[in-house]
Amino acid sequence: MIKISLCMIVRDEEDVLERCLKSIADCVDEIIIVDTGSVDKTKEIAERFTDKIYDFKWIDDFSAARNFAFSKGTGEYLLWMDADDVFPEKEKEKLLVLKEDLEKHPCDMVMMLYDAGFDEGGKVTFSYYRERLMRRSEQAKWVGCVHEVIPPFGEIRYEEIHFEHRKENLEYSDRNLLIYEKMLEKGRKFDPREWFYYGRELYYHGKYEKAAKVFQNFLSEPQGWLENKLEANRFLSYCLSAVGKEEEAIDALLQGLKLAPPTGEHCCDIGSYFYGKEQWEQAIFWYENALRAERRTKQGAFVQEECYGFLPCIQLCVCYDRLGDWERAKMYNEMAGVFKPEDRAVVQNKRYFEKIMKK
Repeated sequence: MIKISLCMIVRDEEDVLERCLKSIADCVDEIIIVDTGSVDKTKEIAERFTDKIYDFKWIDDFSAARNFAFSKGTGEYLLWMDADDVFPEKEKEKLLVLKEDLEKHPCDMVMMLYDAGFDEGGKVTFSYYRERLMRRSEQAKWVGCVHEVIPPFGEIRYEEIHFEHRKENLEYSDRNLLIYEKMLEKGRKFDPREWFYYGRELYYHGKYEKAAKVFQNFLSEPQGWLENKLEANRFLSYCLSAVGKEEEAIDALLQGLKLAPPTGEHCCDIGSYFYGKEQWEQAIFWYENALRAERRTKQGAFVQEECYGFLPCIQLCVCYDRLGDWERAKMYNEMAGVFKPEDRAVVQNKRYFEKIMKK
């Protein structure tokens, strides 16, 4: 049987580390913990699961830390997790089956689903494929000081095995933004991916005008991954909308249609523009297309599940109601209820349509 090494970097993770390691410990053969400067009980907790604990001086470079952790793994395959990740019990059998199959049919990289957003009922709202398991080799190297990634290499396999990102602290840290700005101060020349993620960090910190310029420059360059380009169009639109440039915002979204067929997310964003202007028929066109759009999951896109189900349905309910087409409005509310039966809007709409139908 092949050996899998779990390789992690941690710092001050006493609140979540035990939960993480308990969820995965019986599925891996070795646990490597690299601590980048904890001052809490992180190391004590790690010692309950492994004696392979190493120190690494933090140098504002996530890839350097992760590559150090990978260098300590001795398994044929290397797997990574963050301390606030959880491996669900229901997924364990899938991973064990994969492990057995890799003995007979080895590959270089296994992409698995990363569920990073959940609604109040625990249903996944945001998910995407990530490189999760790599054959130990010189090519299995992380790149990027922030939002690090392992560039695809060799034979790649996709598996519907879910890891969950269960972040406890919901405050958005300025750590990544500061790292990017230090890099720029030192004269670092960003590659297209770094410009994209730098723009996102600026957006999340409310620096909309600066973020807009970064996204515009990124989009004007021929280089750059298509999925990042599609996301950048949407983020540019959000930035322009935030500073009151609504018409430029919709133009940015429409420019994105030149790159690839619209995703559910893109359709919902365009639909939202027309919804806000009470142009119900135009909004209906885009929301109905969102329901037909193809998820770009295997292309590496970030997928907001609500944009392919609940969100367009509940918005279509309102649009058709405003047009006086209560039969269709009621139908779309029922469809929204399939995705979120306990949602307050769905429940209130049911009562509303009961009164309408009685009249």
